[in-house]
Amino acid sequence: MTKVELELRGKTLTIETGEIAKQSDGAVVVRYGDTVLLATAVANKNVKEGIDFFPLTMDYQEKAFAAGKIPGGYFKREGKPTEKEVLTSRLIDRPVRPLFPKEFRSETQGIVSVLSFGDENVSDVLGITGMSAALTISDIPFSGPVGAVRVGLLNGELVVNPDLSESDKLELNIVIAGTEHAVIMVEGGASEISERVLLDAIEYGHAEIKKIVSLQHELASRVGKTKRLLSEKTVDAELQANVKAYVIDRIKEYIAIPGKLKRQEALDLLLEETLKNFNAEEKNLTKEIADVFFDIEKDLVRRMIIEEGIRADGRRPDEIRQISSKVGFLPRAHGSALFVRGETQALVAVTLGTADDEQKIDALEGETYKAFMLHYNFPPFSVGEVKPLRSPGRREIGHGALAERAVKAVIPSKEVFPYTIRIVSDILESNGSSSMATVCGATLALMDGGVPIKAPVAGIAMGMIQEGDKTVVLTDILGLEDHLGDMDFKVTGTAEGITAFQMDLKTGGVSKDVMEKALEQARQGRLFIIGKLKEALAAPRESLAPHAPRIYTMQIKQEKIRDVIGTGGKVIRGIIEQTGVKIDIDDSGLINIASSDEASAQKAIEIVKGIVAEAELGRIYMGKVKRIMDFGAFVEILPGTEGLLHISQISEKRIAKVTDELREGDEVPVKVIEIDKTGRIRLSRKEALREKTADQ
Repeated sequence: MTKVELELRGKTLTIETGEIAKQSDGAVVVRYGDTVLLATAVANKNVKEGIDFFPLTMDYQEKAFAAGKIPGGYFKREGKPTEKEVLTSRLIDRPVRPLFPKEFRSETQGIVSVLSFGDENVSDVLGITGMSAALTISDIPFSGPVGAVRVGLLNGELVVNPDLSESDKLELNIVIAGTEHAVIMVEGGASEISERVLLDAIEYGHAEIKKIVSLQHELASRVGKTKRLLSEKTVDAELQANVKAYVIDRIKEYIAIPGKLKRQEALDLLLEETLKNFNAEEKNLTKEIADVFFDIEKDLVRRMIIEEGIRADGRRPDEIRQISSKVGFLPRAHGSALFVRGETQALVAVTLGTADDEQKIDALEGETYKAFMLHYNFPPFSVGEVKPLRSPGRREIGHGALAERAVKAVIPSKEVFPYTIRIVSDILESNGSSSMATVCGATLALMDGGVPIKAPVAGIAMGMIQEGDKTVVLTDILGLEDHLGDMDFKVTGTAEGITAFQMDLKTGGVSKDVMEKALEQARQGRLFIIGKLKEALAAPRESLAPHAPRIYTMQIKQEKIRDVIGTGGKVIRGIIEQTGVKIDIDDSGLINIASSDEASAQKAIEIVKGIVAEAELGRIYMGKVKRIMDFGAFVEILPGTEGLLHISQISEKRIAKVTDELREGDEVPVKVIEIDKTGRIRLSRKEALREKTADQ
């Protein structure tokens, strides 16, 4: 076994290889504190023919035993990937994918398995580092290594790899991945931080990443395998020249067509014509011709931006597409909005629920409940395609998580708004940045639903074209610019600051100056979009939708909780059956009563008030005689609260026996004349009757 190690924030990061999983092309065990994971990489020796993409699969999996747990549910083994596993698989994939050679076409799989889960909260960033190390020491072509860290802002100070116990206190929480030369991926959320703080955090994280990359270089120098030789792709120069001469003028004309579908239709027809014209009968040259065609298209789109400052749809680099919005679009939803930016449409609906609707999450970190959810759907018709409908894919889960992180920063606390909130975004049309349209639509839908959000949130996707020493930053990118560009940088936030961000680079990196420019351009774009959102709806509505449940909150003493619940839940079930409401009680005595009918909710509130009410000195109650004794009677004045009515206090006249005046079950007026230190209550019927007579 070969091992290298490094000190990070007082803990040792160890990468070792040579002991387990030796039949993989590359395998490492990464340790940091009590967190241990295995990363393996395998690539087929044969090239997969007939494809125009790199067949790479990255999988992150958590083993329940890693946290000393047995999986819940009927089947006591790990099932389909959890949302966290899907998101982490994407997180690992994104920084390593751009570092494989463009011509590499062998099917490749990376698997990261969490074997021990500690409080360090770094299994995701260790997964990136571990996968990079496995690829670096293997014979698989890879232009790494890549390192990754989590950076947090804790009490105004930047820290690397904050612990799980510190997570809730962070003002900034981001994952940064990069090579020794540049940052290539950033993802995370924040509490309305400034662009300057984000830049400082990225720079701080990159300094730590360089140490991790150096550690991998050390490991590779000791055990690294010789990389496989790639077969050189030869391009027929004559074919290339002929195709270029045939199509270049028309491609230049067609890429300037404003509409996505019309532009793509024209290009598709031209490609079809070109294939018919140049394909030889003795040899199918479809792939070679298509490659030349797409290279010309990419070059022309990029040159038009770099040289002329004009984009495919005619906009300037910093110009945002036309925006329109409608609120209250769906009559039965609790809040809804249709947000349209250019050829991207998001229909967003908000549903309000109670604590019963919270999502239970059973993870390695422990069992938690989630009261705010955002789900993103991308149906095939949104891009004019035909595909079978399946469960959400990795992309949908990832986009939903980004939008959820963006909006979560402005969601009111449960003390202010005690509802479970679910947002669903259906993309009806897409031409770039549907996740950012989701953020904007979610803001409007929440305000339409009367949710008192802290401030409107808007999102915008930034791009970049880099040719030589010239760089152009693009605001509000099209799908074409995302595909042919060098950067996809999504930024969300309020007018005060950033709430979420996600950056992926296809180039070797980006300078700090370009990053600073992109963030400032994004800020200006964000403020513009927030202005447009306020034109549609300036602030949250003052009341909830008619169909939304009403939740009324009341606080009772902790010792009264058992009285409201009753033996085996008998009392609370009786209230629910009688009124039709939902009731939730927490351990502090906070009660939420939910109903879409206000009268039912008020009836339930009065019942609860009656149960938890306490006797007041000097107050007259209509009590019920519960037990007769020789010395008096015990009278119930409130549910579960009894007092002693002494024989001397039953009547103005002297009586020989209690039963001369009272029977069990009688209802009689009584006055509280004493409550001693132990809570025992003394009652008087004669004083109650005396006061009643005086009032008359």
